[in-house]
Amino acid sequence: MWSKLSLVAFIAGFSMLLYGTFKAFSLPPVASADICENYRIVFFHVPAAISSFVAFTLTFIFSALFLRTENYRRDLQAVSSARFGFAMITAALISGSIWAKVAWGSYWNWDPRETFVLVLWFAYAAYFALRTSIEDYSTKARYSAIYSLFAFITVPLSYFSAKISVLHPMTSELKFDAERGTLLGIVIFAFILLYIAYFLVDSKVSEIEERVVGVNEHE
Repeated sequence: MWSKLSLVAFIAGFSMLLYGTFKAFSLPPVASADICENYRIVFFHVPAAISSFVAFTLTFIFSALFLRTENYRRDLQAVSSARFGFAMITAALISGSIWAKVAWGSYWNWDPRETFVLVLWFAYAAYFALRTSIEDYSTKARYSAIYSLFAFITVPLSYFSAKISVLHPMTSELKFDAERGTLLGIVIFAFILLYIAYFLVDSKVSEIEERVVGVNEHE
């Protein structure tokens, strides 16, 4: 069941992403001296950021469930979700820097939104560093789950930091027309579907690997 669902999610998400990519580069520039062509990156920057927030939220939930139930499957699901989130927040940082160079003249400006997202990136980089530094699996799972509960505070801080940002615009401030707004929604949904596809496959593969390791250790 999980394999069929992941395949459907991947095909649908990838197809929508291909369509979104084509449309993003075929639309005319907007009437703005600062972002006339640069706005196209929003169709990848915003979905990457949003899908990372979704993934990290699920990591928080699975970590909490693991601490409550001590079901190690929840730990593996938390890690799989965090992997996707970390890849997406890295993509958001890179694409955001490209936007900043064109719009503000510098790749990095220490704007509140940029700064909080960087803090988030380091918080989850530390999450993976913690996991690799502990050999005993049960200890690793418990410590990383506890840590992820605290690391999650960087997610809402990053999201709401746009409200105090001097440079970083809110999505609503871009004033997209109906066509561009719909396209942005399509690409966001595509990223979410790709997250679902990745999560289902990666968490299941991790579960199988842990079972094999456990069997080998008892032989």
